[in-house]
Amino acid sequence: MDEFILIFRHEDGTKIASPEQIEVWMKQTMDWIGGIAAQNKFSSGTGLPFDDARVVWHNNVVTNGPFGEIKETIGGYIIVKADSVEEAVEFAKGSPVLQGDGNSVEVRKIARRDGVH
Repeated sequence: MDEFILIFRHEDGTKIASPEQIEVWMKQTMDWIGGIAAQNKFSSGTGLPFDDARVVWHNNVVTNGPFGEIKETIGGYIIVKADSVEEAVEFAKGSPVLQGDGNSVEVRKIARRDGVH
C-alpha cells in the first residue's frame, strides 16, 4: 500500500465564502475524511491558511503571501493510503472542494523513504 497526497486547488483565491458556507464545507470535509478514516486509509492532512505565509524566491528574496489575488491557490491537503492511484482518485472525487467552479484535487504518489516504488 502506498501513500498519496490530495492537494486542494482553488481556482479563484479572491472569492470569499461566508462564515455559514465555510461551516457547511468544514462539516462536509470532516464527514468525507471520516469516511476515508473509517476504512483505515487516512494518514494526515490540514488546511493552509494565508496568515503569516511567505514565499522565498531565487537569490533569497522573501515576499509576503501567497495572496488571494493570485489566479490559483492551494487550500490544503490530505494524505491517504491506497493500493493504487485509481483508488486515491476515487477518494479525491468525493472531496467537497470540487463543489467550487474550477476547483480541483491533484493526486500525487508520495515517494517512499525506503526507495521502493
